[in-house]
Amino acid sequence: MSEQWLEITLPVPAEKLDRVCEVLTANGMTGLVMEEEGDFLRFLEQNRQYWDYVDEGLARRMKGASRVKFYVPDSEEGQKQLRRYLAGLEEYEPQTVSLREEDWATSWQKYYQPIPVGMRIQIIPDWMREKPVPDGRTPLYLNPGLTFGTGAHPTTQLCLELLEEVLRPGDQVLDLGCGSGILAIAALALGASRAVGVDIDPKAADVAFENAALNGVGPDRLSVYAGDVLRDQKLAAKLEPGQNRVVLANIVADVIIPLSTKAGEFMTEDGVFLTSGIIDGREDEVRTAMESNGFTIVKHLERNGWHAFLGKRK
Repeated sequence: MSEQWLEITLPVPAEKLDRVCEVLTANGMTGLVMEEEGDFLRFLEQNRQYWDYVDEGLARRMKGASRVKFYVPDSEEGQKQLRRYLAGLEEYEPQTVSLREEDWATSWQKYYQPIPVGMRIQIIPDWMREKPVPDGRTPLYLNPGLTFGTGAHPTTQLCLELLEEVLRPGDQVLDLGCGSGILAIAALALGASRAVGVDIDPKAADVAFENAALNGVGPDRLSVYAGDVLRDQKLAAKLEPGQNRVVLANIVADVIIPLSTKAGEFMTEDGVFLTSGIIDGREDEVRTAMESNGFTIVKHLERNGWHAFLGKRK
């Protein structure tokens, strides 16, 4: 019998979408879908060559859209999760729809298309594996799940672009807050020898390993742990301190700031720290934290109100 899920929709004014997403992420919801008509139209224009058609039903659904969606199990535990995720967002009235897992997957697959990122990455849903990959692009196959990202959000794309720039063949990579494993798997596809991921969500490991298998990556090259690296010293010891030349943190400012106090412990002497998921208005705080904890900011990227930093050890 298929698992039942609740699709939670929060109607949010467009100017507050990013802030609401930041609160949800800080509360532990790692997979969000933002639907905003302006972003949708810009995406179509910028990626026109990758769309065979635009479904009229999808176009109607996006007309005037300004909302954020996420999913929880349709159960007592799911209701507990929902209350935790919505803490601090009581002004917004959630709308809920019950879905079977295959219903959600089918509707998602209908509209998902390959996404080019940076100069080298092509993110491709696994059910489109047979489509040709553009010359010069490295394919990254994903099977989008109910609670994890797919690479479409600017924060992930900014991090991938920085990763392309700094990664050297044979590097070891640590992804703090790995989610679906997309960044760690991309690093391996681009030539890293090994990647380690950690996430506070215990489901992350299963999803990351599933996506890794789609890309021919096994546990000999990717390790994923569940827990809070800021509070669990035994966990921190498993992340191979001093061995990772690239450390990634695509989370939110409130987590990146304390992580910047520990990131250096995990890095080689010539290591780099890539941070993303930083909303407009928080970038100066993150920059100050990184600089005060031994990093020189050598690049700052911004896109659609989100920021990313490349820091090198002083």
